[in-house]
Amino acid sequence: MNFSRFGSGKPVVIVHGLFGNLDNLKSVANALSHFREVICVDVRNHGDSPWAEDMEYENMAQDVIQLLDELKLDKVDLVGHSMGGKIVMSCALLYPDRINAVVAADIAPVTYTPHHGDVLQALANLDLHKVKNRSDALKQLLADGIDQGTAQFILKNMDFKTKPVSWKMNVQVLNREYGSITSWPFKGKSYDAPILFVKGELSDYLTREHRPEVLEQFPHAQVKIITNTSHWLHAEKPAIFNKLVCDFLKKEGL
Repeated sequence: MNFSRFGSGKPVVIVHGLFGNLDNLKSVANALSHFREVICVDVRNHGDSPWAEDMEYENMAQDVIQLLDELKLDKVDLVGHSMGGKIVMSCALLYPDRINAVVAADIAPVTYTPHHGDVLQALANLDLHKVKNRSDALKQLLADGIDQGTAQFILKNMDFKTKPVSWKMNVQVLNREYGSITSWPFKGKSYDAPILFVKGELSDYLTREHRPEVLEQFPHAQVKIITNTSHWLHAEKPAIFNKLVCDFLKKEGL
């Protein structure tokens, strides 16, 4: 995995969500770096990490563990948002002896109904040969019905230095493997160490209806809600989100 590493102290690994890269959670990474060593990663098929043929959570968890082995890190804390939250939960369930504590931001351990079809179709429709700069790409995405915020976020994974312009993310595999990304294959497993779920009040990714599934697999779960925020809670109210994450890891004495 491609990664950046900074700060000092006990290590924490930060994992971004779908269509993202290692810069997406930079604000909380910087906050944690005041008392922790921080490792931000690019998930497979995103950013500058290698492309792979699947997006299975078991394999993405193994990617993280292999990185820990390469860096000679025995145990770490994990922070993940959205798909990254599912990845860090997968690590905790499959490799509990390697994980001290987990923060999962606005995601639940459940299978979701697919809802990124419009984005995936827009990515497939985008004609890279007609893109000379960011503005060209943005116009195509907006014309395909993608909102401004989502389009700007997606374009962080476009490489404008290549000719023709290219995606850093593996659009073809993300489209094909979208069912794996929305799935949750770990029924029957549980993690008995601390985990904090942070919910955006206005988001439906983590709801009261998910409580049974959360407690079945994460019996020591804590939940914090950030008011007036959507799924992008870490970007909308970074100061509050950062404080919740930092306070949780400090409180656990990890």
